[in-house]
This record gives sequence, structure tokens and C-alpha cells, in this order.
Amino acid sequence: MSILVDKTTRVLTQGITGATGQFHTHACREYGTQMVAGVTPGKGGTDFEGIPIFDTVNQAVAATGATASVIYVPPPFAADAIMEAADAGLALVVCITEGIPTLDMVRVKRYLDGRSTRLIGPNCPGVITPEQCKIGIMPGYIHKAGRIGVVSRSGTLTYEAVHQLTQLGLGQSTCVGIGGDPIIGTGFVDVLRLFQADSGTEGVILIGEIGGSSEEQAAEFVQQHMTKPVVAFIAGQTAPPGKRMGHAGAIISGGRGTAADKIKAFAAANIRVAQSPAELGSTMAAVLAEGH
Repeated sequence: MSILVDKTTRVLTQGITGATGQFHTHACREYGTQMVAGVTPGKGGTDFEGIPIFDTVNQAVAATGATASVIYVPPPFAADAIMEAADAGLALVVCITEGIPTLDMVRVKRYLDGRSTRLIGPNCPGVITPEQCKIGIMPGYIHKAGRIGVVSRSGTLTYEAVHQLTQLGLGQSTCVGIGGDPIIGTGFVDVLRLFQADSGTEGVILIGEIGGSSEEQAAEFVQQHMTKPVVAFIAGQTAPPGKRMGHAGAIISGGRGTAADKIKAFAAANIRVAQSPAELGSTMAAVLAEGH
């Protein structure tokens, strides 16, 4: 069993005629993902490496039965691309684009309310169920099918955790990069709920960052609803207050969102916190060995 994506997922690329869209569409198809269509207005009737390109998402879905979309559209147009995908009824939309204006995402969140479309991102690496389906920009070769779920605000640290799990022979069930922007689609709690219900997930690694309160909310959910062990790490522990660190959402303001606050919340929820990114895999292995 897997969450979000598997071998049956049929993916279309919005922004397939750009260099980034083409590079990653090719890589995802090489990994084994069903890349069934591309969408670029004005390019309908052409193709990329045999993948048909359409002018609209609605046309692509009707012609190919696509169930998911990945978006590499430039920031000024990405919000419209997300809403177009939702309007076409796609179950999953993964937005890789970085730098989407925050007010645009406010509009997107309102548009998605009440709709069945799940948005991953924006400003994220995507989602992968190893050896089944990869949607996004993560390096496929470091992933190995296994039993540990990974959910993260940081793309780079996701890869670090994945590599360690692979080296230890634990592997991953599904990895979800939720993105580091202030306004995103799917959050920590959404993914934790899926992992808790997934029979193929035995434990979860959660990688958070300073800024916001999503980690504290995740800790509360784990404490109240999860029976599976969770290991966590918080990036930005040495960041000075008031400084923006990396992601747009990683900023401490008003005395809230500090690493200390988040680590304290995790400890209260019986979540083991790794002392450094280099210890994510070994900490997970230790927790599993203890039978927690």
C-alpha cells in the first residue's frame, strides 16, 4: 500500500515546453512514472519525446485520463495553472514552482476550498513512492522501497534523510516534500494522517523548519492520533530572530516559531528529535529497535 501516488498514477506536466519541465518530465518517465501528457497554451498538437502536448488541462485529461499534474510554470502564471488543474478535476496537483506571490496563493487556497483536488507545494521537491511513481525533482536513485514515511519542509534535508534510510536498509514508503512557503496546500498534519492509515508505513521522519506553527500542530496531532513512531529534526536552530532563513516561511517573528519552541512541542508529544541531520536515519533505526 502507498499514499498519494503509485504505479497507476497518470501524470501530465504543465509547462512541459520549458527546459525545466522537459528535463524533469524525462527523468520521471525514466524512473517509471506514467507521464501521459503535457500542457502549454499554443503548443497543442505537438509532442515532447512522444508525449502529446495540449493547449489546456481539460483537453489533456479528456484525451489521456491523467489523474495528477506537476507544475513547472513560471511564478507569475503558476497560481492560474494550479486552479486550471483543479478545475479539470485532477485528484493531485504537485507545484514545484518557487517564488509564487503570497497573495496569489491566498487566492489559490480560497479556490481549492471545497474541491477534491489535493495540492502539494508550491516551492517543493514533489512526492515519490519509491520504485512506483516519482512526481517532481528529487533524485530517484537514492530512494528505495521500504517502510518509513518522510514528510519535510526542506527538499535538501529530505534527500539526506532518504539516503540514510536507504543505506540502513529501511527504505521509504512514500516521501512528501510539502514546501517551505508561508501558504501551501498539504501540510504536516494532512500527511501524518495518511501515514497513520497506511499499512505500508511503520514509522515517520518529519523534517521541519523555524517559522510558523505547523510543527507544533503536527506534534499535537502525533500525541493525540498516531500510534506509529515519529522522528523529527528542526532546521534553522542557529538562526537569529527576525532573519529570513532560506524558505519564505522560515522566519521567526513575535517570539514565535523558534526551533526551541518546536523541539519542546515534539518532546511533549514523545517525538524523538535527532540532534543533527546526519542522525535522522540512525535515530529512526534506534526507535524501531526499541519497539516504540
